[in-house]
Amino acid sequence: MKVLAFAASLRRASLNRQLIAVASDMARLAGAEVDLADFREFELPIYDGDLDAASGLPPGGAELRRRLERVDAVMMACPEYNYSIGGPLKNAIDWVSRARPMPWRGKSIYLMSASPSPMGGIRGLWQTRIPLEGCGALVFPDMFALSHANEAFDGSGRLRDAGLADRLRRDVVGFVRLAEAVAPACGKAANPSGPKGRDEIAKALEAESEIQPPSH
Repeated sequence: MKVLAFAASLRRASLNRQLIAVASDMARLAGAEVDLADFREFELPIYDGDLDAASGLPPGGAELRRRLERVDAVMMACPEYNYSIGGPLKNAIDWVSRARPMPWRGKSIYLMSASPSPMGGIRGLWQTRIPLEGCGALVFPDMFALSHANEAFDGSGRLRDAGLADRLRRDVVGFVRLAEAVAPACGKAANPSGPKGRDEIAKALEAESEIQPPSH
C-alpha cells in the first residue's frame, strides 16, 4: 500500500508537520510505503480559469497530480483557518480537480489536524471533507483532531499522551487496512470483480466531475 502524506501548511514550524510525521511513522509500521511530502512542493497561484485554459496545471499542481497518481491513499494534517479549510489546501484541491481523469477519484483519505485551540481544528476537518468527497475521494469516517497541540509533543517529536498516541495509531492502522481493502476496486491494484466491476465503480466516482466544465 502506497500512501502520500503531507501537512497542508507552508509554515516551517507548523504543528501539523509534527503530527503528520508521527502518523507517517505509524503507517510505515502498519506496512505502508509512505511518501512524506513538503506542501511547498505543491505551491500554486490562486486558481485562475484563464491561466488554466492557457497553460494548464502550474508546476506545483502537476507535481501533486503526479504524486497522487502513484498512490492509492493519502494522509493529510490540515490547519484550521477561521473555522474552515485552509486556503492553500482548498486552492490545491481546486487546481488538481481540473485534471482528467480526476486525480482525487477513488483515493482513500485520512484527515487529521493539530491546533493550540481546545477544538484541535476539528471544524476545519469537517469542511475539508466536502470538496474531497465532491471530487470522488473516499474519506475515512474517523478524523483525528489534536487539541492544545503546542504542548502535545515531546523533544523527540512524539506525542506525550500515551492514550492519544494509541488512538491515533488505531485510526492509522484501521485506515491503512481499509485503504488496502478498497484499492483493488478503486485504485491501481488488480480488481477481483474484474474490469467491468472496476469500470462501474470508476464511472460512479467520476460522475460528479462530469457536471463540471471540461478541463483544458
